[in-house]
Amino acid sequence: MTYHDFWRRLAPVYDEREAKAVARTVYEVRYGLSLADLLMGRDAAVPQQELEQLAVRLERQEPVQYVLGQSDFCGRTFCVEPGVLIPRPETAELCRWVTAQHQGAPSRPRHPAVLDIGTGSGCIAVTLALDLPGSHVTAWDVSPVALRVAARNARRLGAAVAVAGRDILQPASPVAPRWDIIVSNPPYVCRGEAAGMQANVLGYEPATALFVPDDDPLQFYRPIMHYALSALHPRGHLYLEVNPRYAACIAERLQALGFGGVTARSDQSGKTRFIKATR
Repeated sequence: MTYHDFWRRLAPVYDEREAKAVARTVYEVRYGLSLADLLMGRDAAVPQQELEQLAVRLERQEPVQYVLGQSDFCGRTFCVEPGVLIPRPETAELCRWVTAQHQGAPSRPRHPAVLDIGTGSGCIAVTLALDLPGSHVTAWDVSPVALRVAARNARRLGAAVAVAGRDILQPASPVAPRWDIIVSNPPYVCRGEAAGMQANVLGYEPATALFVPDDDPLQFYRPIMHYALSALHPRGHLYLEVNPRYAACIAERLQALGFGGVTARSDQSGKTRFIKATR
């Protein structure tokens, strides 16, 4: 099976352009072959049995990131596997916003204590640990798979991240201020929105990392906001990735709780996707 045969097998699942892009990713990541190599016929040496197995998985609409076991995020390669949400470009925008606000800013702590709630693959925690030199980063998640993958990514990429099991939905007593920055990209897709989502997301990515009940879209935001209220240092910052449908509601709740400087920010698609608040 040549590169041409490979992408044509995927065309019924993806459109032609995306099928070619997925095929090129497979050849480049798994076999180290560039597009120029493929055009020169160097794909002939690719092991056919393994290539067939990859094609079958992709024909079933399994995300290419799971098939290859990795995903690019903020210029770095992260390990991913089923059970861990695949890092999104929008979340990379969130990381860049946090970094831009705090990197080298004279008014910010030189060694900020950072908490990532619901770390998943660890993409936020690892990125901030590496892009905010001197920071002390902790990553929480309730999923054993996520904790294992996040710890693995931290080791691989040389990031000093403390990974710990913690369920933000479990009631907790108020704590003394301990964080300068809290960041979270919690589950925020309502079940009723699933009909408009891609099959490869619905069929393979962990529902617990994606969905909240239709009648409780702020299921995770409420405990995160209340925790941040007691756990952030004065002038500490809370950064959230949000469902655009509920951005205004979340901003209003933050203000009602006494947070200041509540700021909303749009993603590259023009949707209100991020919120920052100051303790």
